[in-house]
Amino acid sequence: MWLVGDTGQLWEGWLERVPAAHLAADEPAARSALSAAAASLGVALLLESPGEVIPLPGGSAARHRPVAAAPGTFHFDPYSVAFRCLARGDEPDYRTVLRYLRHGWLTLEEMDRLLEDVLPRFTRETIAQDPAEFRRKYRGLCQMWRAERSSG
Repeated sequence: MWLVGDTGQLWEGWLERVPAAHLAADEPAARSALSAAAASLGVALLLESPGEVIPLPGGSAARHRPVAAAPGTFHFDPYSVAFRCLARGDEPDYRTVLRYLRHGWLTLEEMDRLLEDVLPRFTRETIAQDPAEFRRKYRGLCQMWRAERSSG
């Protein structure tokens, strides 16, 4: 099982609450168990891997981060999550990516490198995202990050 985006950030103590638990699981039985547990607890659940929406950057599996207190549970690759968030491009998505940057789970340099792997595949795999539109969103994120860094 993987914690995705804000759910992982909640686990790490970076957030106080999230509107829904965002998890990913490969096995149908695990997905069913998570859905049943969420329903019985009255917790909103989004079961979606970033790989269901965007092509994942090469090496994403090696960048999953283990959750120390929960063996077998991982934070989904922060770079994959960041690209998924940017593809959607809502204000909360930018805040999610900025928190990853603040906590050192991402660097713009590595995002630049991985972007060159992912961007050409956006129109052929999974999501119909205009690469020019994605670059515009990415530039906006970079500007937000630099402004935050220069004011802090």
